[in-house]
Amino acid sequence: MAIYWPKIGKITTTNNFMDNKTQRDTTFKKEVLEGLSSFPKYLSSKYFYDKKGDKLFQEIMAMPTYYLTKCEFDIISTNTREIGELFRDRENGLDLIELGAGDGKKTKVLLKYMVENNFNFVYKPIDISENAVELLTQNLASEMPNLSVDAEIGEYFQVLERLKVFDKRKKVIMVLGSNIGNLRHPKAIEFLSKLKDTMLPDDLLFMGFDQKKNPQTILDAYNDKEGITAAFNKNILTRINRELSGNFDIEKFTHWESYNPETGTAKSFLVATEAMDITIDKLDTTIHFNKWETIHTEISQKYNDEVVGWLANQAGLKIESVFADERRYYKNYAFSKAQD
Repeated sequence: MAIYWPKIGKITTTNNFMDNKTQRDTTFKKEVLEGLSSFPKYLSSKYFYDKKGDKLFQEIMAMPTYYLTKCEFDIISTNTREIGELFRDRENGLDLIELGAGDGKKTKVLLKYMVENNFNFVYKPIDISENAVELLTQNLASEMPNLSVDAEIGEYFQVLERLKVFDKRKKVIMVLGSNIGNLRHPKAIEFLSKLKDTMLPDDLLFMGFDQKKNPQTILDAYNDKEGITAAFNKNILTRINRELSGNFDIEKFTHWESYNPETGTAKSFLVATEAMDITIDKLDTTIHFNKWETIHTEISQKYNDEVVGWLANQAGLKIESVFADERRYYKNYAFSKAQD
């Protein structure tokens, strides 16, 4: 069944809510089995996010060493009017669609400006975390009761086809937080190409890209001494224990971060500190780990203007505007669909 909140519309899914949840559970089982049966082992970072994972990520974003959130917040706060007017369509209004909306902290700055300046628009936040979507929707109902919101639970690639139905007026697609960095370049080009295919000539894609910088600054952002990022990564093992009846001993895995300044790729791993066999009852399987064997959990790609320009060109996009923070640690790019 759908979930409704007063004054703001509904949270939707592709199918019936329970059918969609069943589909997500099946996908989780399939991808966990596939990843842990591979060599080297891997798990998708999208499964970090549940109620506990969402809370841990909020803590990560508040850490002094995690510069990404503050940089992007500063960009949007400093350039609110310019970004907002870039989005505006005075004649027909617009649909503002955000992929990976999370808690919406940065987006709320723009939403407030748009509401206060009489933009004709609907805000459509989309996130894989049901918990995040519900909390954001409730908060927006309280903070901006006149805002029209149509929220949805789903993964990026699952919702791309449905974005094509937004073709009656201008749409602006936002992807903040450098979430594009979770994709290797070929997959990023595929994602950008699919976004481009949903766009009409007046549409915009507004996307954050974390920039290459001092390698130590990047390592410090993902390897905090407080251990919050380690707990965030390990939460995927906790989910396997809880949802798939696994018996991971979380304390026997350590979090390890690496960064290659040549390729701009940061990688996160969980490392087994001893040999062990892990049983996962709902997958009817036992997974063996050698001592110091790894599970690759996440990549976080870093960029410069040349790489972003290349990705855009490969995907059929054109850079329209670029916004940077004071230290140029981070940039938001506005893209349009390149004309043939």
